[in-house]
Amino acid sequence: MAYTDFIAAIDLGSSHMVAMVGTKSPTGALSIIAYEVENSATCIRRGCVYNVEETANKIKRLILKLENKLGGARIGKVYVGIGGQSLRSIDHTVPRILGTDGVVTEEVISGLYEECRNYHPDMLDVLAAVSPTYFLDDKPESNPVGVPCSRIEARYKLIVGRPSLKLNIINSISEQAKIEIAGILVSPLALGDVVLSDNEKDLGCALIGFGAGVTTITVYKGGKLASLSVVPFGGNLITKDITNLRVVESEAERLKITYGSAKADRDNDMTIQVSLADGMGLREIKLAELNGVIEARMDEILENVYARLEATGLMSVLGAGIVITGGGAALKNLPAVMSERLKMEVRYSAVRKGIVASGDLVVASNPEYAVAVGLLAKGTKNCALYIPPKPEPKIEPVVEPEPTVEPTPEPVKEKPKKEKKKGPGLFGRLTKGIDTFGKTLFDDDDNESK
Repeated sequence: MAYTDFIAAIDLGSSHMVAMVGTKSPTGALSIIAYEVENSATCIRRGCVYNVEETANKIKRLILKLENKLGGARIGKVYVGIGGQSLRSIDHTVPRILGTDGVVTEEVISGLYEECRNYHPDMLDVLAAVSPTYFLDDKPESNPVGVPCSRIEARYKLIVGRPSLKLNIINSISEQAKIEIAGILVSPLALGDVVLSDNEKDLGCALIGFGAGVTTITVYKGGKLASLSVVPFGGNLITKDITNLRVVESEAERLKITYGSAKADRDNDMTIQVSLADGMGLREIKLAELNGVIEARMDEILENVYARLEATGLMSVLGAGIVITGGGAALKNLPAVMSERLKMEVRYSAVRKGIVASGDLVVASNPEYAVAVGLLAKGTKNCALYIPPKPEPKIEPVVEPEPTVEPTPEPVKEKPKKEKKKGPGLFGRLTKGIDTFGKTLFDDDDNESK
């Protein structure tokens, strides 16, 4: 079966990039058709594309793999998630004078939004303008359209980042991979919309994504985004710290995933086997030693997270607690460590019921794929490449020429053969000779007698 209507998205993570294709039911529920993963550690750093060409090549491979699963369908455009260490939220206010007889219209609201999107604070790009609150003649109004006022003020949360964040994505996908970008979406916001309920956002909730390159803190209150910030530390630093135990990076990553804990049990005498750096055999290290290294780095990351949370001024009113996600969140004892420090509930994220079809919940709930699911959920455009059918060759009717009737040639009359006059035979010739001789003889006699 060749699909003709689907949404495609790519999550550009610091350790893996995930490409996913899905369809939406009339109710909005996602069905995941296919997904593919490529290692991105060599081309994406701290959430930002830094090797444009290599990123483009990996994206082309991802697209090709997906197309092989789509029954002959082609991907014409993709939604792309954007993140990175320079990502953050800022407050921005746009006022407008409407006059004494002014009334707020849809055009006024659209104009305020566009003015925000075109704002360039400190040479940063505005990637999204969200969570507007409106004040009409200095009074808050949640539904301003149609309300008379002389002055309106719109207060937005702007998500901003360095221009290189967006530029490198465009260069990789549009310019080099030659794939149209359907939209560039802020990854933490897309993720928040699929793992947090409206009630959690209203009560107050912090979504913390522990990625390979960065840790992202997204805080909601009163149903709206209150703050977005990024700590430039992630799970890759923990892996590098483990290499100091004289193991190669791939082995360090395996040890972190298999045995890693956010809290070291120093009384544990258990030992584990690790591969030697030269690949020549095994040696033993203490589990407490491994987790001592992990705990030290994780404490540093968490202290930065706590500082960002406290800076929001909302720590005491996060009624729905903290939700953690991302590959780094898989460390053992992490929820307990955070809960003890923050004195609030900490739980793992899960895609909300109804976001994806029941058969795809296992895939969607995998932290590695959660952002891609969020991007698909935000997508609205058909990403299938329309391939017009090849016109059937126009076959001109063959007009058979009427048979030409050749005139029947009249039979050639043969000329009658002239019969050869038969000359005298030998006897005849002799007789004739004698007669002639005789005649001559007598003729001569006559002449002489005269």
